[in-house]
Amino acid sequence: MFNQVGENFRRATETTVQMQQEFFKTWINLWPGTPGNATPWGEQIQQFQKKSAETFGEMFKKQQEVIGVQFKAGIEDLEKVFKITESKTPEEMRSQCIELWKKCFDDMQQVYEAQFRGFQFVADKWAELTTKNAT
Repeated sequence: MFNQVGENFRRATETTVQMQQEFFKTWINLWPGTPGNATPWGEQIQQFQKKSAETFGEMFKKQQEVIGVQFKAGIEDLEKVFKITESKTPEEMRSQCIELWKKCFDDMQQVYEAQFRGFQFVADKWAELTTKNAT
């Protein structure tokens, strides 16, 4: 019984490895400059790859901007936290805490909105790329 289980496991593993190798060979042949890339639609794939690289570059730049804004807001919030300790009365401390709390949530909302806009940008670009290349 254990031999049969072991044999079935071995065959399943071999099949999985073969499928992965075939997938990898097919994927590699789509890249420019590889042997066997003489398909009539090879130029379309190269254009798609170039546009994809540009889209990812733009996406990473936008993400870098969002992270920069988020980092700056975090530093400002930390500075305000340390200023809260300088409060003279409990009421002043309470109002500063509420103000800081509101600002933190506003900052988080702005970051999430910026991330969502970035996601929309990428989704729009991908839709544009796939529809252009499909026609």
